[in-house]
Amino acid sequence: MTLLAALDYLSVFIFALTGALAASRAQLDLVGFLFIASLTAVGGGTLRDIMLNRDMIFWIANPWYIATACLAAVIVFFSAHRLESRRRTLDWLDAGALSVAVPAGVGVAWSLGHGPAVVLIMGMVTAAMGGLMRDVVCNEVPLVLRQGELYLSAAFAGALTALGVAHLFNQGPPALLACAAVAFLLRAGSLAFGWRLPVYRSRPPRA
Repeated sequence: MTLLAALDYLSVFIFALTGALAASRAQLDLVGFLFIASLTAVGGGTLRDIMLNRDMIFWIANPWYIATACLAAVIVFFSAHRLESRRRTLDWLDAGALSVAVPAGVGVAWSLGHGPAVVLIMGMVTAAMGGLMRDVVCNEVPLVLRQGELYLSAAFAGALTALGVAHLFNQGPPALLACAAVAFLLRAGSLAFGWRLPVYRSRPPRA
């Protein structure tokens, strides 16, 4: 298994867990769990592959990705009731998925020969879009839109780190590992310590 395939599998599994947890909060049936988990798991990668005009979308080329998402959904369906806080667990799992999905997107863009701007955007798209679809379908405030939280910015920083390491060395595993580490540390800091970015505050017009 290649490094990119391993990143995609891990991203799919963890994002599927978050999708299934969202389904448990919405009290859906097993089919609902399978749908939301799969949507969350492959949503970002699907949009990435469409935008990059890849020969075949990754989960169509290899349906085992969908099987992996469904396995995660079944696990959560029978175990979610044991969790003390499903919202908190979802947030931390999402942080883990984010840190895997950003290097997955970066790596795919690199493998297709794209430049820095596309690499940066694909890292963010792969990391953010599945969770965005999950939250919209489950009628939750999307994580990417929560005031000041480090989410998209964590993905951006991770992808930027990968570009920096690749510029100094090469586009190999060290760049992807650095990408994952930075994305996770920033997102984890936001969850654990309340790290925030400044947000826009509107002011009343002057008389």
